[in-house]
Amino acid sequence: MLQSSLPAVPLLLPRHSSSFPATWSPRHNSKSRSPRSCLVQEEPDRAVEPEREPPPRRVSTQLNRWSRARSIRSGRRIDWPALRKKTAPPPSPAPPPSSPPSEASVRPSVAGEGTEGDGEDDESELMEGKAIYMVSDGTGWTAEHSVNAALGQFEHCLVDRICPVNTHLFSGVEDMDRLMEIIKQAAKEGALLLYTLADPDMAEYAKQACKVWGVPSADILRPITEAIATHLGVAPSGIPRGAAGAPLTAEYFKRIEAIDFTIKQDDGAKPQNLDHAHIVLVGVSRTGKTPLSIYLAQKGYKVANVPIVMGVDLPKTLFEINQEKIFGLTINPVILQTIRKARAKSLGFGSEMRSNYSEMDHVREELEYANKIFTQNPTWPVIGKCSFLTVND
Repeated sequence: MLQSSLPAVPLLLPRHSSSFPATWSPRHNSKSRSPRSCLVQEEPDRAVEPEREPPPRRVSTQLNRWSRARSIRSGRRIDWPALRKKTAPPPSPAPPPSSPPSEASVRPSVAGEGTEGDGEDDESELMEGKAIYMVSDGTGWTAEHSVNAALGQFEHCLVDRICPVNTHLFSGVEDMDRLMEIIKQAAKEGALLLYTLADPDMAEYAKQACKVWGVPSADILRPITEAIATHLGVAPSGIPRGAAGAPLTAEYFKRIEAIDFTIKQDDGAKPQNLDHAHIVLVGVSRTGKTPLSIYLAQKGYKVANVPIVMGVDLPKTLFEINQEKIFGLTINPVILQTIRKARAKSLGFGSEMRSNYSEMDHVREELEYANKIFTQNPTWPVIGKCSFLTVND
């Protein structure tokens, strides 16, 4: 439950940056066409005078990925080679040759391999790893969690940045034109495309288009769906989960109620309601109480979190409720200091401004104080936040 493969909310964020809701657009009767008819060669664009290329900008890799994902979803043309070696664009959107592009033409540029730069340390921020595109005609929950679970098998190289990976989630992809644009961009970047498309026509189209454009791909949903259909003897509906018009179940409203409760109980608010919580999380600042609370709320649990602050007594109601639903959160002091420094920097506190909040002595003192409280309450299970983190909170 507390592994690094959790969704963006608890320990990432974003990691899943490209998880912004997709722009919903009319279908344009795209599904009425056969998959192969959408793969025919398109008319080349009329020749235009080449524009002078602007000087390269030093931008955040993460922001660039978010912007690129939004452009793909909104239907705008995309051609941002700022974070990879510049290659000549194809003369037309026609299918590429059958031979796959060379590795050098698609792999992202890495600092020190012929790229322009001034040699500063922050130049490494422009490095971009191998791209993985996740495409779904629903919410993208299945694709995102399946990929995160699989990436957990490669932590030994992801942690040391031996094989950096960037994931991009495209949810709500309901028409073939939008899907085709994503596949074209995946071909440009040399990305792996993984998809969960409940519509059989869309899934078949994705399979054929990826073959034509030389994009490595895999259908996450179809093998499982076909196995269940064979076992049950019932054909699947082909309707994506979370699609418009789907019935709202009691489970859905239960999750909404849990999320609403959890938000109102954040950071020790309304201690009189602790008895109504299914789970109560206790820990010092930046141990992941709020992200974990929101994640559990999305599973239908009402969660409250209470901060441990030196010199401030914990609310009396915390010791009056059922002690078996209280969980303590702790973390390695080095990791906690790193997170707090990043937090202080995001709030505008530079390295020249000293603060006990991120000083190691103060961090250790806070954790020792919390451990004493946990020792005095042996019924509280203590959970350590994992060391594999993306520190952007």
